[in-house]
Amino acid sequence: MIQLKHIHKEFEGRVVLDGIDASFQPGKINMVIGGSGTGKSVLLKCMIGILKPEQGQVLYDGRDFLKADQDTVKAIRREMGVLFQGGALFDSKTVLENVRFPLDTLTSQSVEEKNTRAMLCLQRVGLEAAAHQMPSDISGGMKKRVGIARAIVMNPKYLFCDEPNSGLDPLTAVKIDLLIQEITKEFNITTIVISHDMNSVMRLGEYIIFLKDGKKVWEGNNQNLLQTEVPSLQEFLSTKLT
Repeated sequence: MIQLKHIHKEFEGRVVLDGIDASFQPGKINMVIGGSGTGKSVLLKCMIGILKPEQGQVLYDGRDFLKADQDTVKAIRREMGVLFQGGALFDSKTVLENVRFPLDTLTSQSVEEKNTRAMLCLQRVGLEAAAHQMPSDISGGMKKRVGIARAIVMNPKYLFCDEPNSGLDPLTAVKIDLLIQEITKEFNITTIVISHDMNSVMRLGEYIIFLKDGKKVWEGNNQNLLQTEVPSLQEFLSTKLT
């Protein structure tokens, strides 16, 4: 489980996150939604350690990520997998080398062991045939699948996905959604998805928080999202579902 307690983040005196509380459950798709500039990506960056909030706690199975000693921080980082919005693949590395990269930097496994693990992850996302291609030679949807393979290569407990459907056609977006859903259930991962794609939210959102002006103003799931009586969420949905 990942718990957020009173997360507060400012930039040059401007409050971006204002006392965010949430509990993200293992084996579920947990989603953060909201309009542009509402703090979604900043929240994710605070959770994975790219940014440090001024106040609050980020608890990984009870371990305070923000106040932990260096060894504990490293241990938590090894349990994370991250799918970045643009894929963030290395242009100079093959697909296999991209997937293997976390193993190269975080483990002492042999090259053979790392290649075997990377190939297993590529097989899981249906891309073993593309192992020796370069990122420039594959489609946008394939790049997202390579990103997922890299995100799970360390067998993470926590998976973070930043706008996984950004730039994809509707059919490919559905495939990526289903892949994230399958992997979450298969490995009992605590998955956090930042999204503005309401089709994805309605398909996947087992636990959803809605941010407005840096505050959490609603939480629930895809079953009760459309029944909300929160005006700001109703307004947000009206712009996304029309």
